[in-house]
Amino acid sequence: MASDDYTRGEMSVEAQRSMYDGFMRAGAWGAIITMIGLAYATFTLSVGMNWLVALTLSAGAGIAIGLGLGFGGAWIAAIIGLAALAVIIQVLIGLFSLLL
Repeated sequence: MASDDYTRGEMSVEAQRSMYDGFMRAGAWGAIITMIGLAYATFTLSVGMNWLVALTLSAGAGIAIGLGLGFGGAWIAAIIGLAALAVIIQVLIGLFSLLL
């Protein structure tokens, strides 16, 4: 029976600890990316800042925050990829606005 294999206080919790650490890191990534997106939207829509300037400020702040928290190279690649996606979307918006 499975209950005979368990001895109180002798279970390895390393897998649980690594799962918890990964979950917390993913939560931090998601929260910071959400904050960067909200900052970008606020700069462009509420403040009236040029979209490229707002994107540069938001991406720069995101890289600085991520490096400060020790997220590493994957974080920088993710922020640069999201900024490139934002540029592509803005170019498409500009092209479609020429059609109207």
